[in-house]
Amino acid sequence: QVQLVESGGGLVQPGGSLRLSCAASGIILSIYTMGWYRQAPGKQRELVAAITSIGITNYADSVKGRFTISRDNAKNTVYLQMNSLKPEDTAVYYCSRARSGDYVPFDSWGQGTQVTVSS
Repeated sequence: QVQLVESGGGLVQPGGSLRLSCAASGIILSIYTMGWYRQAPGKQRELVAAITSIGITNYADSVKGRFTISRDNAKNTVYLQMNSLKPEDTAVYYCSRARSGDYVPFDSWGQGTQVTVSS
C-alpha cells in the first residue's frame, strides 16, 4: 500500500524558512517523478515544484529562486526547502507521484502539511 506522509509545516514570519518532508512507504520514490503541490483557501491546487527520477527540477514561477526540491533516495523521502517565505505561500502543501512531462499528480491526496506565513 502506497503511503506518502507530509510533514514540516508550521507558522513562520515573512522572510523565514521551512523544510517540508514527504516520506514514502510501499513504493521506491527514486524511480518516480515527484511533485509538491499546494492549495490555498479558495484556490485550486497548484504545482509548486517537481523532480524527476534523474534529478531534473521544475518550479512554479512564483517560487523560483526561493524554493528547492530535492530527494534522499536512501531515506525514500522528498524535501521542499522554502526560503524567503511570503504570505502568499500560505497553503496546505501536499506531495504526490507525478506524471512525467506535465507533472499531473496521480496519488490520492494525504493530509498535507499546513504552512502559514504571517507576522
